[in-house]
Amino acid sequence: MKTAVRMTASSVVGLLGFCVLLFAPAGTLNYWQAWVFIAVFTTVSTVPTVYLSRRNPAALQRRMHAGPRAEARTVQKIIITASFLDMFVMMAFSALDHRFGWSSVPSWVSLLGDVAVAVGLGLAMLVVVQNGYAAATVTVEAGQPVVSTGVYRLVRHPMYVGDVIMMAGMPLALGSYWGLLFVVPGVGVLVWRILDEEKMLNEDLPGYREYARHVRYRLVPKLW
Repeated sequence: MKTAVRMTASSVVGLLGFCVLLFAPAGTLNYWQAWVFIAVFTTVSTVPTVYLSRRNPAALQRRMHAGPRAEARTVQKIIITASFLDMFVMMAFSALDHRFGWSSVPSWVSLLGDVAVAVGLGLAMLVVVQNGYAAATVTVEAGQPVVSTGVYRLVRHPMYVGDVIMMAGMPLALGSYWGLLFVVPGVGVLVWRILDEEKMLNEDLPGYREYARHVRYRLVPKLW
């Protein structure tokens, strides 16, 4: 029951946050790109959440334990704060772009951005389904296994691949080309997070070094 209440409260707060970040800078509710983006984001995140609540509540609780205060490592507190700020500013700036007409983004491009948001968020959720220990924080639990199947056969951090795809799609979904500027620092912060996370995994997660030798690429196959 507590998990259900937290899920509901989190959803309501998330919706209100989206409305403030998007419609206030846009200066209008007549912003169809924002409405579609919110609908896509809410739908794609809700379906796996309901699935996890029924099949793997422990994994859902790990995902809900998120944010700077939830991180145990000081560097990760800084990283996740920077990541959140970049995301919030990206959304608000994209809404300002809509308000002042700095970009001229065709409707089909915005819809393509929504597809990217759905794919990226869906991939991140799939990772949690395949690896119940994929928490929202950088941590290693007692008895945690190394997962090397599913999407983990391709790259070592598939959840972050989903984050990058989602980040690239968000400004386009909101009708902004200029918002793409914030993807660059967002990816930079993500790389910083991955490098620090791997230090901990190499030290604290038995079998991770061997897994890293077999799956060489962290984020992009054949590149990095």
